[in-house]
Amino acid sequence: MAFLDEYKAHVAERETLGVPPLPLSAEQTAEVIELIKSHCTDELLDLLTNRVAPGVDDAAYVKAAFLNDVAAENISVDCIAPEKAVEMLGMMLGGYNVKPLIDALSSKNKAVVAAAVKALSKTLLVYDAFNDIEELHKAGNAAATEVMTSWANAEWFTSKPELADKITVTVFKVEGETNTDDLSPASEAFTRSDIPLHANSMLVAKMDDPIGTIAELKKKGHAVAYVGDVVGTGSSRKSGINSVQWHMGDDISGVPNKRTGGVVLGSTIAPIFFATAEDSGALPLELDVTNMNMGDVIDIYPYKGEAH
Repeated sequence: MAFLDEYKAHVAERETLGVPPLPLSAEQTAEVIELIKSHCTDELLDLLTNRVAPGVDDAAYVKAAFLNDVAAENISVDCIAPEKAVEMLGMMLGGYNVKPLIDALSSKNKAVVAAAVKALSKTLLVYDAFNDIEELHKAGNAAATEVMTSWANAEWFTSKPELADKITVTVFKVEGETNTDDLSPASEAFTRSDIPLHANSMLVAKMDDPIGTIAELKKKGHAVAYVGDVVGTGSSRKSGINSVQWHMGDDISGVPNKRTGGVVLGSTIAPIFFATAEDSGALPLELDVTNMNMGDVIDIYPYKGEAH
C-alpha cells in the first residue's frame, strides 16, 4: 500500500494550500488498477472513477484500456461488473473511451449493450467515430440505431434538468470593472493548468481576502453569484471563467479539479467572456446591478432577465 501512503501525503500537502489533490498520472492510475485487481475498496474505486482526467490524457488511456477489458469480459474484477465498466467509460466525455463504448454496442451481454447505448447517447465528442456507429446502424445493429436516433432527437440536451424559473443567490459584488487579469492574473499564468491552485489568485490584487469573503457568503446557504458593473474585459477569458467557476460552480462527476455552473451578473459583460461563460456551463446575465451590494440575497428570474 505504498501508493496509498504516498497519495495521502500528497492530499495532505495540497490541503495546506486549500486545494484538492492533482488528478492521477498515468503511472498512478496503473497502480490504482493493479490494487483494484487484487483487492478492490471503495477508496480505490473512487480514485479511478473521479480522480482521472477524461479525454485524451495519458491517464485516461490507461483507465479506458482497463475498463474496456472489464466491459469485454476479458478480465473479471469483483467490484466492477461489465456494465459498470461501461457506465464509468461513459463519464469520460470523449477521447479514449469512445472506441470501447462503440465495441460494447456489439456485446453479447445485454446489460453491457444497454449501458453503452445510454453512455453514447450522451457523448458528443466522438468526431470521426460517428462514421463507425453509422456503419453499425446500416449493418442492422439495433443498439447503434438507438444511439443515432437519440442523437437526432438531441436527447443529450433535452434530458438535462430544466433551468429553474427562480434562482436564489448571494451577491459577491466587485465594484467597477473586472478585467480577466483580475480573475486570472498573468503573474500566476504558470499555474493555469492547475485550476484550483490558480483560482486562489483570483482578485487578490483587487480586494482584500476575496476567497475568504466567498467562503463567508456561502454560509448563508445559497449559491454565490459573481456580480460586477463591467465584467470580463481582457483576453484570458477561459482561465478567468475557470477561476469563477471553481469558487462558485459545481463539481463534475468523473472530472477532477474542474467545475461547471455558476452565475455571473453584470451591467455590462464583455461579449467573448459572456460566450465563454455560457460554453462553460455558467449562466451569464446582463442587467442593472447598481443597487446590488455585497452579501445581498436576491432572486434571479432567468426567463425574464430580471433579478431583485
